[in-house]
Amino acid sequence: MNKEEIVEKVNFFLVDEFEVEEDDMSPDANLKETLELDSLDFVDLVVAVESNFGTKLIGEDFNGVETLQDFYDLIERKIS
Repeated sequence: MNKEEIVEKVNFFLVDEFEVEEDDMSPDANLKETLELDSLDFVDLVVAVESNFGTKLIGEDFNGVETLQDFYDLIERKIS
């Protein structure tokens, strides 16, 4: 899976499952603030990543992940 496919898939489930506005989906969007994701949403996010990409994330994986681009990069690293 290439980076473009990862971005497309992540954006789809954020809009579909987390009701994030498509207009807010920019690589520099802050996950917590701009996308309004709280700690419970992060738990759901871990489940969504596992079901969409077949890889598990743990809390430490999110260290340094602040923007949507950071999140795309995290998933790319985990599935590579």
